[in-house]
Amino acid sequence: MSKYVVRLTEEERKKLSDLISKGRGSAASLCRARILLKADEGDDGPGWTDSAICEALEISLSTVARVRKALVEKGFDESLNRKRPQGRQYQKLDGEQEAHLIALACSTPPEGRTRWTLKMLSNKLIELNIVDYISAECVRTTLKKRT
Repeated sequence: MSKYVVRLTEEERKKLSDLISKGRGSAASLCRARILLKADEGDDGPGWTDSAICEALEISLSTVARVRKALVEKGFDESLNRKRPQGRQYQKLDGEQEAHLIALACSTPPEGRTRWTLKMLSNKLIELNIVDYISAECVRTTLKKRT
């Protein structure tokens, strides 16, 4: 028995059936619609178990659990649509720090090296007190956008 019980109204069931029959929409939302229809434990619903839904739709148990939980906690429309990213991605380097990085990357590499590595660049930025910490990946993405 699942912790989140799905009980759809007649209108919701019709909306899901229409969505699936038309085939218009993302594959993920169509899959969620199929999960909700199979998991419906209302009067007209089949009330399948999570494992039966997994086998029929070839998806994981966690997907079924996630869709059930979304329906119960967030509502019908939210359970069909993909959730938007929550956190804002802040830029690690400001314009001045970015300029220092580019100037450093264009300068001559250290003795015994033919070119700068990303790790060497990130260590040098920390050494010069331009930033407190920076990963090699952040250096890579910054330099990539500045060809």
